[in-house]
Amino acid sequence: MSFVFDDRPCELGEGPLWHPERKQLFWFDIINKRLMTQSGVEQHSWQFSEHVSAAGWVDRDTLVMASETGLWRFGLDSGQKDLIVSLEADNPVTRSNDGRADPWGGFWIGTMGKNAEQEAGAIYRYWMGELRLLVPEVTISNAICFAPDKSRVYYTDTVTQQVRRCSLEPETGWPEGNSTVFLDLRADDLFPDGAVVDAEGNIWIAQWGANRVACYDPNGRFRHAVSFQAAHTSCPAFGGDDLTTLFCTTARQGLDADTVETQPTNGMTFGALDAGTGQAEHRVLL
Repeated sequence: MSFVFDDRPCELGEGPLWHPERKQLFWFDIINKRLMTQSGVEQHSWQFSEHVSAAGWVDRDTLVMASETGLWRFGLDSGQKDLIVSLEADNPVTRSNDGRADPWGGFWIGTMGKNAEQEAGAIYRYWMGELRLLVPEVTISNAICFAPDKSRVYYTDTVTQQVRRCSLEPETGWPEGNSTVFLDLRADDLFPDGAVVDAEGNIWIAQWGANRVACYDPNGRFRHAVSFQAAHTSCPAFGGDDLTTLFCTTARQGLDADTVETQPTNGMTFGALDAGTGQAEHRVLL
């Protein structure tokens, strides 16, 4: 059974990150340009002048944060924001979207058009001081996540309704070979959004417009789904002391006023207890 974890509605909630040292959830409202968190009963947020969307953790008090112009070192206590590397800073059409740290200490980040312009975005990896383009011509980058045995990465261009996977080089984590279709959701008319892989290798995918996060086994077979009181589920993350709580961000973007009025929980951030057992998020090495 799911519950409202944080009742502040997001226009576009995204990028939930359970910080394994702080035991604290962070997430973003991309459209309203803010980083959000809750610790105990205390709610907090940081406001920015540009879109922010995804993060990884560096140490207890430092995040890597993706924005529409770069990757930044962000101090949680100081609020200090220092540029690590530019990210499509010369392209006003795009912003950052989905992102996640990989098992080698790298950080993968996707971009997309601010109005979902066709193939305006891409997927990159930052590692050892280098930002490298990996997947060009992406419309809505999402679902970046990694198998627990480090063998593969998953990702999607949401508009294609397909989740892809690619093998990773064991020593460096760079992709090797071509990607293949892991999951084709066209027949079910489902749109994959953010995703996370649990400790057993199952992939949990938020499905935009479907009120749920669906779990598929490593062979792509549907196992079950967790429902949330919001139409546009956007990204899951495992957290809690034992990593058995499934958190999920949601969005009000694209919903009419009547829908929001009749279901005001749209856009809030949710949790579901004992959904599965997640992996601890990897540390980003700078």
